[in-house]
Amino acid sequence: MLIIKDYLPLPKQLDGEFWNIERIEHIRKLALTGKPYKIFPDWGNSLRILDRVRFKSEKSTLRENPSSDTSTEIAGIYMSAPLYLGDMSYGALSGNPNIIIARAADYTQTLAGTGEGGLHPEVAKYKRIFVQWASARFGVDYDVLSHGAAVVIKIGQGAKPGIGGHLPGSKVTEPISMTRRIPVGIDAISPAPHHDIYSIEDLGQRIEALKEATGKPVFVKVAATNYIPYIVSGVARMGADGVIIDGHGAGTGATPVVIRDNVGIPIELAVSISDRVLREQGMRDKFTIIAAGRVADATDAAKLIALGADVVSIGTGALIAMGCVMVHKCHIGSCPSALTNKIDGTRELDMEFGFKTLHNYIRGFTLELANILENLGLNSLKELKNRRDLLVGKGLSRETLEVLGIEGEEEELPPKLGELWSKRRKVYLHELINKGEPVITSMGSTAPPDVEKPARIVDWLRSDGAQVTRPSIDPYREDIDTSFYLAQGRFYMSLPMIFDVTDAQSEVREALSWAALALSSGVFSLETDIRYSEVSITSDGKGAITWSQDYKPFTYVYLPSSSEAIEEVMELKGVLGFIFDEDIGNEDLEIVISQVDTKLKEMGVRKKFDLIAKSSRIRDSGDVFKFVALGADSVIMTHKVLDVAIGEGSRSGLKDKAFNLIAGFKKEIALLAGAAGIYSVQSSLTGNRELLRAVNLNSYVLKKLRVKVAGSL
Repeated sequence: MLIIKDYLPLPKQLDGEFWNIERIEHIRKLALTGKPYKIFPDWGNSLRILDRVRFKSEKSTLRENPSSDTSTEIAGIYMSAPLYLGDMSYGALSGNPNIIIARAADYTQTLAGTGEGGLHPEVAKYKRIFVQWASARFGVDYDVLSHGAAVVIKIGQGAKPGIGGHLPGSKVTEPISMTRRIPVGIDAISPAPHHDIYSIEDLGQRIEALKEATGKPVFVKVAATNYIPYIVSGVARMGADGVIIDGHGAGTGATPVVIRDNVGIPIELAVSISDRVLREQGMRDKFTIIAAGRVADATDAAKLIALGADVVSIGTGALIAMGCVMVHKCHIGSCPSALTNKIDGTRELDMEFGFKTLHNYIRGFTLELANILENLGLNSLKELKNRRDLLVGKGLSRETLEVLGIEGEEEELPPKLGELWSKRRKVYLHELINKGEPVITSMGSTAPPDVEKPARIVDWLRSDGAQVTRPSIDPYREDIDTSFYLAQGRFYMSLPMIFDVTDAQSEVREALSWAALALSSGVFSLETDIRYSEVSITSDGKGAITWSQDYKPFTYVYLPSSSEAIEEVMELKGVLGFIFDEDIGNEDLEIVISQVDTKLKEMGVRKKFDLIAKSSRIRDSGDVFKFVALGADSVIMTHKVLDVAIGEGSRSGLKDKAFNLIAGFKKEIALLAGAAGIYSVQSSLTGNRELLRAVNLNSYVLKKLRVKVAGSL
């Protein structure tokens, strides 16, 4: 067996990464020395909201023995520092890291979460643990729940809001099987909702039952999603001792890429609005807010506490301290650092190395937090809580500053700043065409606008994850209807996605046409340069469609994506719908679709017309889902998506690749719909902007789209 007892060299990072080399090296400095290293880092052009929030006075004097007090107390439990060590399960982690985390929490008088999946017998020996009660109840009974200092009802998490936990079968070895009480080698996919919690009242009953059964405080873990202030208010009203809010970008052992990158809102917005609502409703006293998701250093922690948190959770940071090199492969079970590998006797983390580095990291983090308090002229952590007056925002929209409740310099950022086809997007598409299943990944999101720069307006938008106020729907166990009827119900498609093959090579055209026919999708062909003329759909009755001039049973008007075209729509009659093409227009397609949808609704004729969004810049199922929420009845994307997915790989089996692309997109749309609590995509998603939130999108575009800012009431 290979024992890992030292840090591995950091691999070259080829694309945008939140946990970049500088952040990792900072954590390693703390973990190796246990001494403060750096406070108030300046992240320059970062688009992450928390990086654009600064303290008004940022002196960076560091002392090894600062006098400010970092201790706090939650639910009657003393903590030397406001640090909760993640919620990482036995199975997601490889055993030794679970034990090390629990041991470090006891030794440093902080707290640790066990995560979903039962209780490792060695972890059960430690007392400063919060034991999790999740939707699948893997390996959980009253004896397990009574071992820790508190119980956590897990409703959601930031890396996969609205869906359940996911442990790939390849990692379910004998030890995991015994602890979780599940078969070896079988995927452990938790239900999306708890099947005995479908309302806030149901949650109240579970809280009371668990308190009665264990005599322990009960916390509720939720993802940061659209309705987070109402969710947190409900959790407090139902008698919980606190809430763990897990923000967009939080780490995980396994999650579908499409969920990780498109659902949920940043933790800083969720914390600020939740704290404010609880104060307004008189429920903030004796109720704890634990903020999770991308807490990288003590400065992040200090900002979140000033915005309203009591405690911060560090999960990924703890793993990096123990040796994580951020390769995003936790789900396949071959972690080079022996932190998330499957337990098969081939590789193991040295217990003493892991404990020493994690203990030092907690100590260094605590000393940096004490230095921050001292530099701010504060004697204790208590004096920092809810001190928004100490903060200022730089480069944030007016609406975002209002949600945070801080002063700041407003800045309207241009919506298109980055690369359309990033390297990670290409890798994701390549995997999709080879498997035909939603792509699974691990660790936190690298999606725009927080990490990679946004390339179009939909990159600033986040979809909702249903929890507590309404249940999510389990796409693995329940049927979700992704189908759409166009042309007044005369044409059926199994998903709102059509592929433009106008200038495709013959083999690509043939492959996409065959796959569209097989899966009841569609292909679009416009052989001549037609601008303001009529275009039509023809059907062979089997589901494939071709757009042409020759046969016109379904007449649509083809228009550029522009303000002028919007006005023209209002004058046109006698057609079934409109195709707006961004490639021949001068205005962003998101704005045009949203405004046409809005105007047709105001005229009371929206259901008489189909709105089709067409662009070569539409890249995947996440884009399609958001366009439908903005008002599109279907989306036409070009054959370029298949070309990008293939890349420099083999073009053999092209029909299979096209089939997998469409099948994978269909399943991903079902995942997004289930997470949002939608059974029927066409009836519940089309034009439903309430399912979207914008993350620091500039005010002009926000108004045009009629989408609320993330964190708003």
